[in-house]
Amino acid sequence: MAQTQTRLDRALRVVADVRPGESLTALLLALNVFTILTAYYILKPVREALILGQGSPELKSYMSVGQVALLMIVVPLYARLVNAFPRLRLIRVVTWFFVACLVGFYVLARVGVPLGIIYFLWIGIFNLMIVAQFWGFANDLYTKDEGERLFPIVGFGASLGAVLGSVIAGWLIAPLGVYQMMLVGAVGLVLQLQITAHIDRRERGREANRSAKEPGAAHEEPAASGHSAFALVFGNRYLLFIGIMLMLFYCVDATGEYILGSIVTDRATETVQSGRAGGLAVEQLIGQFYSRYFGLINITSLLLQLFLVSRIVKYLGVGRAIAIQPALSVLAYTVIGFLPVLGFVLASKVSEKATDYSLNNTVRNMLFLPCTREEKYSAKQVIDSLFVRLGDVSSAALVFIGTTIAGLGATGFARVNIMIALAGLATAALVGRGYQGLTTGGERQKRVPQAQPVKATAG
Repeated sequence: MAQTQTRLDRALRVVADVRPGESLTALLLALNVFTILTAYYILKPVREALILGQGSPELKSYMSVGQVALLMIVVPLYARLVNAFPRLRLIRVVTWFFVACLVGFYVLARVGVPLGIIYFLWIGIFNLMIVAQFWGFANDLYTKDEGERLFPIVGFGASLGAVLGSVIAGWLIAPLGVYQMMLVGAVGLVLQLQITAHIDRRERGREANRSAKEPGAAHEEPAASGHSAFALVFGNRYLLFIGIMLMLFYCVDATGEYILGSIVTDRATETVQSGRAGGLAVEQLIGQFYSRYFGLINITSLLLQLFLVSRIVKYLGVGRAIAIQPALSVLAYTVIGFLPVLGFVLASKVSEKATDYSLNNTVRNMLFLPCTREEKYSAKQVIDSLFVRLGDVSSAALVFIGTTIAGLGATGFARVNIMIALAGLATAALVGRGYQGLTTGGERQKRVPQAQPVKATAG
């Protein structure tokens, strides 16, 4: 018997194409990632306070290299856990490890151990791995069709968590102190783990009922390949192109932030020197600009996620939607490269960043819907962590060469970014073609049986 559409189902149809009985799981997943992102944005100011207070901005910029080195060790270890544990046990082990780290950092801080470098490296790994793991979990629950329709709701939870986490951090850091924020973040991780466990139990029950009513509807997930996490990516053209696409995008993004910072700093310095600053210092003017900048990004991304993302995916499809972000980057840096006026720069960067936080973030997680469980967890960790950090390192090298050897200014870097963004657009086209091939060429489009992990028994 067909399920009746509830009021909640009807209400969520404003955001996405929700069908009867789908709204509760989608909202629980949105709450799950909301809690993760809230915890991260509570912990993020601690990173800035420690690395800048105990180190320097230069040290901060060099840490991306250290994070890449650590990821080369951590990602293969994570892949072993994927093959050894069922889904829920995997998530529990990894999450409790990060919680234990936060408690340990707090204890070390109380006895006077300097944590600037250690914490900076740790949170760079934590942010990428815990979020990638969540999206692997979400991909594990949904079929291709369900994910394409419902991920916009889940993505809204991520956008809202980022916004409210920043606000909560601003409220708490003064009365509680920097180190106590670590414990607040740890509590958030424990809370999201309970939500994950509830979702897992609920979906296992639904899968069992579905299998009983529709014999043969469920199929066993292929056994683990035995390949390393890196071999999974480098041996699969589709996954490799996703990684290259992300690396190019994050190189463009990090270089773009450098361009924006240099333009804003020059404008603030000029304003103070001309006597038009109203008594404000350069740092205050920069702070005012970035407060407005981040606010515009957050508001725009929330509106895009709420009203446009699901419609873009529905009418354009994932294969075409993935090319929108690099196309916007080409346009943004064309504007910056030839019209380096602060108003145009602000509008270009806000449109680029807001689209990344909403549409691009949602769509690039949909790319793993037709993949195997091993690829959703192990290969996704390689792509979402290592390739992202390689993009940051590439940008750091580009900025170093551009400033010390080539003598590039803001417009010169913008024009270099146009070329990198064009390469990203071409790679996105290949990724889109690969996705279409996987989803229309007879590959897996079914729901993976949740009671049948790759190895071992129930979590």
